[in-house]
Amino acid sequence: MTTETSPAQSAKGQAPAAPAAPVAASDVVPYAHTRLPDTERELLREVLYEVGTDPEQKFILGRRTAELERRLADRADVRDVVACASGTGALTLALRAVGVVPGDEVIVPAFGAEPLAATVLGVGAVPVFADVDPVTMVLDPVDAESRVTDRTRAVVPAHTFTTMADMPAIRSFARRRGIAVVEDAAVGQGATLGGRAAGAWGDVGLYSFFPVKPFGMPGEGAVVLTDDAELAARVRRLRNHGQDGVQRFVHHEVGFNSRFDEVMAGFQLGRLERADAMITRRAAVAGHYNARFAALRGRGLLAPTSGADGQCHYVYAVQTICRDALATHLAAHGIGSRVYYPVPLPRLAAFAAYAGQGADGRRPGAELASARHLALPLNLNLTDSQVERTADVVCAFFD
Repeated sequence: MTTETSPAQSAKGQAPAAPAAPVAASDVVPYAHTRLPDTERELLREVLYEVGTDPEQKFILGRRTAELERRLADRADVRDVVACASGTGALTLALRAVGVVPGDEVIVPAFGAEPLAATVLGVGAVPVFADVDPVTMVLDPVDAESRVTDRTRAVVPAHTFTTMADMPAIRSFARRRGIAVVEDAAVGQGATLGGRAAGAWGDVGLYSFFPVKPFGMPGEGAVVLTDDAELAARVRRLRNHGQDGVQRFVHHEVGFNSRFDEVMAGFQLGRLERADAMITRRAAVAGHYNARFAALRGRGLLAPTSGADGQCHYVYAVQTICRDALATHLAAHGIGSRVYYPVPLPRLAAFAAYAGQGADGRRPGAELASARHLALPLNLNLTDSQVERTADVVCAFFD
């Protein structure tokens, strides 16, 4: 599916008029704004003091980390959550836990973040790039299944921007073909699909706490989620150099240093009750954009899907063939925007050797997603007036 734009509209979109005067500072809308609110700055100071003066003097994998794991497991309705050092680390641990070994193949989306493929190579396996739906920009289950071979060990659907992958369809073909599902829900904390939490659909899933994520924090960190007790136990060993947490310096397998910080655990616990409100605010901004942009579909702008089911509200990305001109127009009016993945993963130099040839190398959905997407401001520091101004400027481009 593509967005239709008439030649006249396209021509106009390539040459937007610039404002006659510089943008006033009060009208500037930055794309990203990661300053901690004053209440959270105070919370961070309090937690730092508490952990630093705690008689236990345990700074990684302590009781705060364990409590955060328990509470997140309850929220996602899964058996176990294991905290680790980063989203990339979580994906690496998950791949190892489900048994991916050198020589295996792992199906990943052709459109998305670099760790999707880099972690597969990092465990010695081969990334197989499947196409994405050009509208939702998430893994196409039909194309993904067509790339399964007798060497395929796992598939890694990744929720992208505001949209969860089609997890029922992916789970179905994975079960049918006997492969594991590693659900990359790095951006999906708080989202649900059919009543089930993002991160709880795969054999293992993960959330990232990188600062700009929906429940991001002032540091690196992530969690792995699973209903499988054996997988959880293996992730716990792997995150701590293969130790089981009972006896130090006894290594059951070669693992990693991917442990969680107690200060960050205390910080996340201290604001966990606000997590739903944080996600609701992001959803409200996205909902306002959707309402304003609904009439622009016929003029060349494709907005994300509306509704709560399967929506995660991490990045609000519209699509248009006039993407670069729209970005220039927004910048001229003091509004930030961002292109996340300008080149599909298999066309990056780092992964070109795994791109495939002939029909296997064609991924038109990923090419369209890379060429058309543009992310608009979506963060917790946006004011209502900034959201309205952003929508006004986008709409003016297509008038």
